[in-house]
Amino acid sequence: MRRFLPSRRSALRTTAGIGAVVLGASACGPGDSVAGASPAGDEDAATEGRRMGAEWESHARTFMSWPALESVWEDDLRYVREDIARIARAVAEYEYVVMMARPDQLKAAQKACGRDVEVIPLAVDDLWARDTVPVFVEDDGKVTGIDFNFNGWGDKQEHGNDGQVGRKLLAEYDIPRKKAPLVAEGGSFETDGEGTLLITESSIVNDNRNRGKSRDQIEDELKRTLGIKKVIWLAGVRGQDITDAHVDSLVRFTAPGVVLLDRAHPDTPADSWSRAADQAKSVLSKATDAKGRPFEIIDLPQPDLYEITGEGDDFVSTYANFYVANGSVFLPEFGDRKADKRAKSMLQEHFPKRDVVQINIDTIASGGGGIHCSTHDEPGKPVD
Repeated sequence: MRRFLPSRRSALRTTAGIGAVVLGASACGPGDSVAGASPAGDEDAATEGRRMGAEWESHARTFMSWPALESVWEDDLRYVREDIARIARAVAEYEYVVMMARPDQLKAAQKACGRDVEVIPLAVDDLWARDTVPVFVEDDGKVTGIDFNFNGWGDKQEHGNDGQVGRKLLAEYDIPRKKAPLVAEGGSFETDGEGTLLITESSIVNDNRNRGKSRDQIEDELKRTLGIKKVIWLAGVRGQDITDAHVDSLVRFTAPGVVLLDRAHPDTPADSWSRAADQAKSVLSKATDAKGRPFEIIDLPQPDLYEITGEGDDFVSTYANFYVANGSVFLPEFGDRKADKRAKSMLQEHFPKRDVVQINIDTIASGGGGIHCSTHDEPGKPVD
């Protein structure tokens, strides 16, 4: 979920823990290697050694973005920056963190994040690094960044700087770049690292990203571009939030064959979001992964909306938007003590060798996002 420009006051009220947003008007450099541009046989051979890893594998670093848009956050800009700095400092205790910030905001970002976070001058618009930073894959063991041509979630917001993050960031770190034949965002993808990809149809088989492309065409291109063996399609929710229902707030792998599924609090009336979760559970219960294993599906309940400390029409109260870093897992703390404790216990059970750290992110959540939305892992040997 993401906040809608120009103001969150244009949002629709919803009783579920995930906000609904009114959709509005929309507002690569030369020499790129274009995945899928060569004949199919050549491309298949070129990507045979490609693999998209799972988030729980080793990270070289975490990338984040310093929010800059007063037009989006208005009076909350100060507070969302505090949330972002809080996440950056927490993650930096476990792995190297790089914060991208506009040059004129560099000093303020560095002061807020502390000396354990590297702040680099790279023009960004907002905090959604999961979607703007390229999706990393391994090509025969070497990391490559796949630039999915970020277009503001289907031209719903103007993100001129964020649209250039893929090209500029990869050049900064001398990471090979491939330009994808699709428009998508990192929050659209969830993988087990063994060839299985979960994705919502609403977020990518959509004319606002990939006009004229069928689901079968998109699936073929995802397999080639990401080295995926099997794509499992979930319906999602079309046109009720700015992302068109990214999978990373719905269902997440904790191990191959094991997923946590976001579920509304029992007292929440049924709506399009809870029905999407029901549909996802139905699909996954009948599916097998790339290696033929059935899925173990575990419900991850949301907090009671009457007990949380955050507020707002766009507030996202899912625990599914957690982030797995080196030796750690980060998930939100919403203020419902019983639900917060239960979610932490569940994540600890699934990641018993990692520290599970809860962080208050009420302002980020009020803008329609979470910890996973604001972080992006680069696979590899940890940076010292």
